[in-house]
Amino acid sequence: MMADEEAIGKRLLDKGWLAARSTEVDLTGVQLTTTDPPSDQHPWMEAVVPGTVLATLVKNKLVPDPFYGLENESIIDIADSGREHYTFWFFTTFESKMSASQHVDLNFRAINYSAEVYLNGHKEILPKGMFRRHSIDVTDILNPNGENLLAVLVYPPDHPGKIPPEGGQGGDHEIGKDVAAQYVEGWDWMAPIRDRNTGIWDEVSLSVTGPVKIVDPHLVSSFFDDYKRVYLHTTVDLVNRSNWVAECSVNIQVETELEGDICLVEHLQTQNLSIPAGSSLQFTLPELFFYKPNLWWPNGMGKQSLYNVELTVDVKGYEESDSWSQHFGFRKIESHIDSATGGRLFKVNGQPIFIRGGNWILSDGLLRLSKKRYETDIKFHADMNFNMMRCWGGGLAERPEFYHYCDIYGLLVWQEFWITGDCDGRGVPVSNPDGPLDHDLFLLCARDTVKLLRNHPSLALWVGGNEQVPPDDINTALKNDLQLHPYFESFPDSEYLRKEPSQVLKDPSQYLDGTRIYVQGSMWDGFANGRGDFTDGPYEIQNPEDFFKDDYYKYGFNPEVGSVGMPVAATIRATFPPEGWQIPLFQKLQNGYVKEVPNPIWDYHKYIPYSKPGLVHDQILLYGTPNDLDDFCLKAQLVNYIQYRALLEGWTSRMWSKYTGVLIWKTQNPWTGLRGQFYDHLHDQTAGFYGCRCAAEPIHVQLNLATYFVEVVNTTSEELSDMAIEASVWDLEGACPYYKVFNKLTVPSKITQSVFEMKYPKSESPKPVYFLLLKLYKVSDNEILSRNFYWLHLPGGDYKLLEPYKKKKVPLKITSLTFITGSSYEVRMHIENTSKKPDSRSLHCSNNVFERKQGNSLFQKLKNFSAESCGTRVTKINGSEAGVAFFLHYSVHASKKDEENSEDTRILPVHYYDNYFSLVPGEVMKITLNFEVPPGITPRIMLHGWNYQGGHTVV
Repeated sequence: MMADEEAIGKRLLDKGWLAARSTEVDLTGVQLTTTDPPSDQHPWMEAVVPGTVLATLVKNKLVPDPFYGLENESIIDIADSGREHYTFWFFTTFESKMSASQHVDLNFRAINYSAEVYLNGHKEILPKGMFRRHSIDVTDILNPNGENLLAVLVYPPDHPGKIPPEGGQGGDHEIGKDVAAQYVEGWDWMAPIRDRNTGIWDEVSLSVTGPVKIVDPHLVSSFFDDYKRVYLHTTVDLVNRSNWVAECSVNIQVETELEGDICLVEHLQTQNLSIPAGSSLQFTLPELFFYKPNLWWPNGMGKQSLYNVELTVDVKGYEESDSWSQHFGFRKIESHIDSATGGRLFKVNGQPIFIRGGNWILSDGLLRLSKKRYETDIKFHADMNFNMMRCWGGGLAERPEFYHYCDIYGLLVWQEFWITGDCDGRGVPVSNPDGPLDHDLFLLCARDTVKLLRNHPSLALWVGGNEQVPPDDINTALKNDLQLHPYFESFPDSEYLRKEPSQVLKDPSQYLDGTRIYVQGSMWDGFANGRGDFTDGPYEIQNPEDFFKDDYYKYGFNPEVGSVGMPVAATIRATFPPEGWQIPLFQKLQNGYVKEVPNPIWDYHKYIPYSKPGLVHDQILLYGTPNDLDDFCLKAQLVNYIQYRALLEGWTSRMWSKYTGVLIWKTQNPWTGLRGQFYDHLHDQTAGFYGCRCAAEPIHVQLNLATYFVEVVNTTSEELSDMAIEASVWDLEGACPYYKVFNKLTVPSKITQSVFEMKYPKSESPKPVYFLLLKLYKVSDNEILSRNFYWLHLPGGDYKLLEPYKKKKVPLKITSLTFITGSSYEVRMHIENTSKKPDSRSLHCSNNVFERKQGNSLFQKLKNFSAESCGTRVTKINGSEAGVAFFLHYSVHASKKDEENSEDTRILPVHYYDNYFSLVPGEVMKITLNFEVPPGITPRIMLHGWNYQGGHTVV
């Protein structure tokens, strides 16, 4: 490459964009890109690219934040303004230096919905469709030695629809006529997006190549001899854009990272070929053989081993013409309808995997997507011990960055196409029975999406739509396009697992996909009742014990079951005005149940009550009537924890005998909603997050809330032998009236085993409210494999005795060590309940396991940690009473002088090893916090708890 020519590869155009409403710009596209560039003066403003028109208007404070309070109601909807109001120009400039033999493409990875592109006075059309890539050869248009002017006129969807006064699922359903995200007309969990996500919502880039370009390589791994012999198949499209025959060498290199930046090259192969002038061809490389490669496993099953695959094409007389690289995981995903349960049973690398995961809409309703936000979102799901995310059909075809982090953190992905029952044939009234108007466009977008995402190991299956199947012609085409290669058909004794790659069969990398199943709809073929009837759900508060009962859910795999999602009080104050801080009214009904009446702002933000009159008594009132917002939100967190832990434990209690999986509706909200979430839009976790984290452990001890039997869950591939369970009950006075150890326990692989009944409620004079601590540990070394803490009341009772327990002063000792690397903080803590009881039995019973395992120095493994250490700090919280330190939770804040009480000082996100935890007398727990701190800010870590009102600064 010459010193003054453009480097081969991709360059993002993500800075310096301006935007203006089209009706306020007098110049044409040709004029905009052939005269002096506009400045950031009216009507032009700084643009959000990637992003949407509405995101740009919010950034420039020309409209209020639509997610704050009721501000969305003050923003004009596209149905009232007309499409031209949200038709915008986007403008930027860039420089490009290229040699005579180089070629340059201008790429838009996605726009919504169609656009006109002007570059240096030349016009191109970007056709309709939200989920398709666009690439324009601009080689002959660029100014090779100076500034290039780029203007893009973006049009909204053709059928933005209207929002009925009563709202509804997808508004008036008109958006279903387009190939676009359907949630934008609003849902029962989402307010409408006023611009319908119009904009350049994904990356814009320039790609520079030589004469030959690499297009959409496809990587496939096939497995033989019980996964010992593995082959990597590769097919790539090569385009020769020169006017002469290109003599090429195609090189493939596969390397694995050993440690740090050290990589081991596993394979390096070169193939030579000729490509005629001005033509393209599909080229399949010979398979690469691997013996016992490191396999990619889902979260909780093993490591997420990834190899880096790099393809380059060299052209004689030119050297390197193009390159492409991709992280790739060797793994095989199969599934079939299980005869025992009727549910779809997934296997990864031959091992059954019990699916526990959640439904995902998208990260942000204004499409302010970023790698940083994606990583937080995906890591949160992995932290909850989830193993699957379902990309719901009314949302997005998720972006490669989303899949990249799913690859890293081990989240399997169910990706739906853009069909929903509400907008495509099953709504009220019946909507668009033939789906989108342009079926060819839908299929073009679907095929392009497959090519964009198919190399990610996390991608597990394609699904035609949400609670609906696509129209017959689309469904048939997708079934044909996504048919499985014989290597990947799910036959237990398949001959293809035993032999070498077939010389007769078509190479699997020549398929569009060929490695993943296509299921026509979310309630078909092993999901819900398998026939498409509305048999998912329910979506509201439940009695925790009901999740364990025989008649709770009839079918083997529930793709949607949802419940409450109240965030912490600080989030309410940060996202709602003071009138939105009013807690619900509790209206007592004649049947003895309570109806919650939320304020209008909560209602607008789709609040789900914590009661279901006639079926479920108000779960917050079980703790007593809340006094204010802080009290309400704290009690809501108690309910969140119990509700979601019980949901997952109830499903796991029937692992393989009744169920093959469950997906919770939903894990988060793309705005400041108040239902179905484990963390809020600001990235602060609810207690439900940690209830899930506890319940979905790969190895887990739990209490069946219907039978009060203690169960052990082993989802791993290894038998657990020489195990023991310690069960201890603690009363509100700090005594341990019940203690039991069950020794010599063996738990086979992939099973839930009932062990013994916890009989304290049947004992003489049991306390009406009590705590239960379960520990599963190895007898040989006392290593704790699972710890589970419950607060319980006797049948027919409540938790109101916990209200005076807030006044109990239990002493704590917190030892912490902080490491700082740039703006990144890691804080490692030991927190100990230092209260002791003279009853030696209770002391011995509660702590013999935990102290032996975790009583050693917190810092013994920190010798090689390279970050700057701030030294050890010990904080004591005084108290003279013995008892359980209940419902402890950390938060991280910016230290500020003269901070106002209503100011949100939280630093978010924070990754906690655990939170919302409790400690019995003498017990020690290790907690690690990881977070980034904004420049110039000193963090302050607070510890709060049920009996630690107001919080204590510990670091």
